[in-house]
Amino acid sequence: MASKDLQPILADWPFDPSGLSVRAIQGEDGVPKIQLRIDLGVMQMNRDGRPDGQTFDGAESLLDFCRNRQREHDTANPDGAPYQLDSMACSELMREGAQFYHRYICFWRLGWYELCARDTRRNLRLFEFVQRHAAHERDKRQFDQWRPYVTMMHARAVATPLIELRQWDAALGAITAGVVSIEAFLDERGQQDQADEVSELVSLRRWRTEVEGLAGEEGPTVDAAAIDPAARLERRLEEAVAEERYEEASRLRDQLENLGGPHAPIDPHDADSQP
Repeated sequence: MASKDLQPILADWPFDPSGLSVRAIQGEDGVPKIQLRIDLGVMQMNRDGRPDGQTFDGAESLLDFCRNRQREHDTANPDGAPYQLDSMACSELMREGAQFYHRYICFWRLGWYELCARDTRRNLRLFEFVQRHAAHERDKRQFDQWRPYVTMMHARAVATPLIELRQWDAALGAITAGVVSIEAFLDERGQQDQADEVSELVSLRRWRTEVEGLAGEEGPTVDAAAIDPAARLERRLEEAVAEERYEEASRLRDQLENLGGPHAPIDPHDADSQP
């Protein structure tokens, strides 16, 4: 009988508290998978589709299933009550969004920017769907609180490979789209005066300025991570931990959290907290 003890796997892949430990594998079922090492084990996700591999009546995700139901409802009831999501459905959608969050930060760590952009775009569509169809305002707010963060991560995922290719206009367009989206989000809520306090917006504006400065420079290559504020802090944090400069590491970790970077603590028991 095969052992169920995970210790041999964990012993071969030690947990690194200074950053995300991620690897890509081919599952025994032939499905490409992503593994994320956490302090008490390993999180494993399918690379494509819903991370846990679950489907819903032929739909690839719960969001897709709900969207299908919404279209069917609206077609059958053109003049009736609109389709609505109750709190239970919103809770399940939030848990699904958290799965995609865990996966897209893994993609970011691996440098798989196209897949990171795919999953962040997917979660932004989730927020829009809940905003349109949730029955209760508190459920809408629960999702909306993460919109600036996911918008920032999407802009970073789209712009980073463009910067490396020196496609300046396209990269600046992606960053600006993120800036405009967060500004519009604040405008909708009458919070324009808080723009300078939204770390994701501050980070994107600063990054845009730095990319604008580089756009006219000549050079054979450009390291996008070198000009991404959060990526620079991540590098400095890794160096500080490796050299046992723990006080500096703590300060850098705080700065990363203020930037809204992907180096956030991951608690698998708090899946409802971060999409």
